[in-house]
Amino acid sequence: MMDISPDEIRKILVQLDQAIYTHNQWYDYLLRNLVCNLLQDSSDMEEDAHRKCRFGQWYYMQAPDELKSHPGFIAMEAEHERMHQLAAKLLATEAAGEIISLIDYENFNHSINTVRLQLQTLKHEMEDSLYNHDTLTHAYSRIGMLTRLRELQDFVKRNVQSSCIVMMDLDHFKLINDDHGHQAGDQVLIFVARHIMEHIRPYDKLFRYGGEEFLISMPHTDLKTGFTMIERLREEIAAHSIYYNHREMHITISFGLTLLDPDVTVEQSIERADRALYAAKAAGRNCTQIWNPSLDTSTIRQI
Repeated sequence: MMDISPDEIRKILVQLDQAIYTHNQWYDYLLRNLVCNLLQDSSDMEEDAHRKCRFGQWYYMQAPDELKSHPGFIAMEAEHERMHQLAAKLLATEAAGEIISLIDYENFNHSINTVRLQLQTLKHEMEDSLYNHDTLTHAYSRIGMLTRLRELQDFVKRNVQSSCIVMMDLDHFKLINDDHGHQAGDQVLIFVARHIMEHIRPYDKLFRYGGEEFLISMPHTDLKTGFTMIERLREEIAAHSIYYNHREMHITISFGLTLLDPDVTVEQSIERADRALYAAKAAGRNCTQIWNPSLDTSTIRQI
């Protein structure tokens, strides 16, 4: 996910809506002139028409820098240029007094639909970044978490894959806030979330569960692999120094790991991971514990 502030995302969404509007205007104008055999805009016949249309002017000269590195924005360039080349071919055919072939029209129509899909997908991803991510840490928020986990559970039920979920909690986080202030605590949360997101696989997801608690979903992962991955993350974070206002801080994390069980609800699997987390706290913190049935009758949640 891109590191863009919510205010910047809102500005990008306004520009995307305007870009979609101007693109649709261009298409309506082109189609009307083709069907009614009206005078065409000569700029649509030029080699660099994709740069001269209002959408192209925005894309090449006005789009914000934060958006230009997005893969969806980059991919749009080639299809938008191809769309204008196909449009120019239709215009040239009509100008020559010839009948536009079905294949030429279908190629153009397919390209139009592809550009529209790319635009709507980009807009959806920006909206997802704005509304479904925690504003402080940029981890996923709890909105949509259960939906994501239920999708993973469906794959587990069909024996397509095994999946792990992990509950994690920063150890003695209250002391960080008390000793260094809440802004320091925020910096610790940002560092931890960023480190995890940068060191998990692309299809793993980090959700901010609440406060200093997070949940990690790990598809295509058995308990042994999941334990190895989480231990690596735990050791990396424990070995790292975090500096705020020239003061050094160290943080450790406790983890609770379980399989996403196809035979119980997602909420029950989360509860199992939570019980394993409290077992990690009871074991001295800064460790990873795997859920087992005996934890369901223990009293370790009181710690």
